[in-house]
Order: sequence, then structure tokens, then C-alpha cells
Amino acid sequence: MTFIRLLLAAALALPAAAQAERIKDIASIAGVRANQLAGYGLVVGLDGTGDQTTQTPFTTQSIANMLMQMGVTLPAGINMQLKNVAAVMVTADLPPFAQAGQAIDVTVSSIGNAKSLRGGTLVMTPLKGADGQIYAMAQGNLAVSGAGASANGSKAQINHLSVGRIPAGATVERSVATVLGESGSINLELRQSDFTTAARVVDAVNAKFGAGTARALNGRVLEVKTPVGASERVAFLGAIESLDVSPAPGMAKVILNARTGSVVMNQQVTLDPSAVSHGNLSVIISSEPVISQPAPFSQGQTVVTAQSQIEIRQQAGEVMLLKGGATLADVVKALNSIGATPQDLLAILQALKASGALRAELEVI
Repeated sequence: MTFIRLLLAAALALPAAAQAERIKDIASIAGVRANQLAGYGLVVGLDGTGDQTTQTPFTTQSIANMLMQMGVTLPAGINMQLKNVAAVMVTADLPPFAQAGQAIDVTVSSIGNAKSLRGGTLVMTPLKGADGQIYAMAQGNLAVSGAGASANGSKAQINHLSVGRIPAGATVERSVATVLGESGSINLELRQSDFTTAARVVDAVNAKFGAGTARALNGRVLEVKTPVGASERVAFLGAIESLDVSPAPGMAKVILNARTGSVVMNQQVTLDPSAVSHGNLSVIISSEPVISQPAPFSQGQTVVTAQSQIEIRQQAGEVMLLKGGATLADVVKALNSIGATPQDLLAILQALKASGALRAELEVI
């Protein structure tokens, strides 16, 4: 019931008309995006919480290769039992227009059986892109938010200890070339495809910069003509991103989470007049022990058995009329009137959709 009341309060708080949003909040410029980087490295300086090298041979191999590159020759057949080293994967996002020398944040994650990366230092690690080229070099001290301790078989831990972060821990070595309007036009891509919203964006751009400046290629991509000069082009794109547009309302949709019982509806959901029967069925099973005691000197044995009682209770289901509703608030009121819980709504909404009374798309996640 509390969940339904919260939905009702949210519905009543929604404005009647869609609010205007900046174009930069509903669209992005094609080609202006981050690129993912990844690399394999070693974290050293751990306080005995590193990989158990007998179970992670790749850690021992990595240490041997690193020492060999530094001119250290290890005796053949040596068995290294190091507990202060951990093999890790290093990941980062290379932001658009990043230049050589710029610092970016990196995330360091253990791939072995290290107990904790707390207090470790990442050794210089190259970060590569999808093309196999090195775009950044990472190194530095890890910041791990978790903490833990163990003694005599007991263990206590707060947060995650096998993942850390190094703020500004990587230096960009190579930039990614981004073509931005050199051909005389750029493409704006809406984050959600909608023909009405695309038309409104085109109208807003043309009203500001003149007819023919923008045109819609489809429900997501819009082509916009840009100035020739680089500085004029940057100022032009900044002005476009600041324009206000009222996005078209999305299609009516109800999201059902079958695992948690959560039900979320948007403002476009409507309900036709319908009747719903709602009732509960419960099965109660109780068991009582029964002890059979033998007579004196009978050489019998005490026997313990169980006697079970099964009871089925069913509340009377009432057929209730749900009036048609033109707003989300009306739909919530109608469902709240039958006393449905979030779990009950999963079945009721599916039945309403099957009967054609619910004007919305159902999506189960």
C-alpha cells in the first residue's frame, strides 16, 4: 500500500506539460565520445595480502619478465613465493579531445587471489585501446576504500578490497583524432529515438540560425551545417547545445520487476473501464509431535511421531469496477482502490494488458 501511495504522490506532482531541456541533455554529437583503455600490470608493496603464486602462475611469470627487462637474471628453476605482489587489470576512459600529457583516472582490479590491494603501488603499465595501440601509461599509489582484518579463523571486512583507484594515475601519450565538422556539417544523435523530438530540435535550430541549418535524417540522427572556421564552429556548437527544446512524451510503458515486485509507470499510461476480482489464497500447515510411551517392563521403545494439520483459507474475492482513467493519477487511484500489493500488481497489470484495458506497453525486467 505504501508503494502505491508513493506512486500516487509522484503522479500528482508531475507537471501537465513537458519541461524544456537543453539539446546537450537529450542529444550528443556523433564522434565525440570516450574510448576505453585497458592494460595488464603488477601491484607491489602489499603487506602479505598479494597473490599466492603457487595458484597464480601468471603472477610469477610477470614478475620474472619485469625483472629480466630491468637486467635482473633469475636462477633457473627458482620457486618464488611472494606475497606482496598482485596481478591486476588496469582500466580507464580516454575522454574526447584528450591531448598528450593530460592526466586521467584509472581503476585497478585484481585478477588473481590477492586478499587486498590496500597500500599497494601500481608499477608502470601501458594502457591500450581496441586497436592495440598504447594511448596512456599508468602508475601510482592505490586508494582502496575498504578495510579488513582476520585472526584465528575470524574475518571482518568493509567494502571491497580487491579494487582500487588512482586519481590522475595515467598520463595520455597519444590523442585520438576526432573529426568535428571539417566537412561542413555534423550529426546530432538523440539519446532516444523519437520523430517528434527530432522535428522539434530541427525547428529550434532553424529558428535560431536560419532555415536549412538543420534537417532530420531519421528519428535519431540530425544533420547540422557548421561554419568553416574552427573557432566559429566551436562557438556555434556551444550555442546549439544551449538551445531549449521540449521533448515529446515517451510511449506509455509499465516496467515490472518480477524479482523485487517493483512496478513503475510513466505519465502516458491510461486505463479503460474494466472489472477486477482480487482475493488471497493461503495454505497453513502445522505439525505437533506425538510421543508413544511403552508400558512398564514391556521392553518396548519410546516412539516419537508427528501429526500434521492442513488448513486452506481463501478470502472472498470481490469484483470491483475500475473506471477509465486519462492520467497516471487516475490509474494509481483505481489500482489502490482494490488494495493490491506490488506483487499482486504484477498479475493484475498483465491481465489488464491481455484484456486490452491497459493502454501501455508492459516490460518485465
